Amino acid sequence: MRVGWAALVVLLAAAPAAAAPLPMVELRVTGSDSPQQLSTSLQVLLLLTVLATAPALLILMTSFTRIVIVLSLVRSAVGVPTVPPNQVVVGLALFLTLFTMAPTLDRANREGLQPYLRGELSQEAALDRTLKPLREFMLRQTRPQDLALFVSMAKLPRPKKPEDVPTYVLIPAFVTSELRHAFLLGSLLFVPFLVVDVVVSSVLLSLGMLMLPPVLISLPFKLLLFVFVDGWHLVARALLLSFR
Repeated sequence: MRVGWAALVVLLAAAPAAAAPLPMVELRVTGSDSPQQLSTSLQVLLLLTVLATAPALLILMTSFTRIVIVLSLVRSAVGVPTVPPNQVVVGLALFLTLFTMAPTLDRANREGLQPYLRGELSQEAALDRTLKPLREFMLRQTRPQDLALFVSMAKLPRPKKPEDVPTYVLIPAFVTSELRHAFLLGSLLFVPFLVVDVVVSSVLLSLGMLMLPPVLISLPFKLLLFVFVDGWHLVARALLLSFR
């Protein structure tokens, strides 16, 4: 009798599971009935590709590279490499990037994206108009030496005007210039804190305190110096002015 009740319970529990259909995921490649369907599929694929490469575009074609490097160097110069944390540094760099790039992005949206969404431009024309403000921004921040380097390495004829420079040549030249600007500005911000370290080390040496780490004594002085001169305000101002 117990065996019969157990079998009945098992059958009742298994009945809904057997009746419910199991989900199935199917991936197929089928033929297209019209060229419009193929064009729509390619547009979706292109959109997904752009979204996947959006972080690289943000880093390489905007002011993000210079800003995040300078903020990281300032943090190291003060002597607290983990304060502010990386999330704060990257977040601040991101919003400063949006602030500096706002006119450029607004122009790209007005001249390229919105007309395309209204159906007034083709994909090629919309892409050219969207890239034009970004190219102008990168050209303003790129040194002629770096641009000439990549033009010569690409074995291209000397461009007669900025519009003749290909985008694949402009981007690495722009990134190279941004790295130089970032390290130059960061090294200038290092000097005051280096002076504090030298002064503290000299005082400790003259007092004979050889076993006391100079960094332990100079850190509070560097923090106080940075706070008293309103360091973050000056750093943000210097970064914003460097893009004008």
